[in-house]
Amino acid sequence: MKEQLAKRLAELKTEFASGQKVMAELETKQANLRDTLLRISGAIQILEEEISKANQEVENAQDEVEVN
Repeated sequence: MKEQLAKRLAELKTEFASGQKVMAELETKQANLRDTLLRISGAIQILEEEISKANQEVENAQDEVEVN
């Protein structure tokens, strides 16, 4: 009986260590994905601002043409 308990304990410890390793890998992937999404979000914001500026410049140029 004692031998079976020791064997089961060793199996559980191995499973636990494996689970911890997988969790650490997933946490690393999550952090990397969060960073990637943050960079993409920043790039989207910059592009939207640049498009808005370009549209405003076109509108201003059209207004000048209409005035002259």
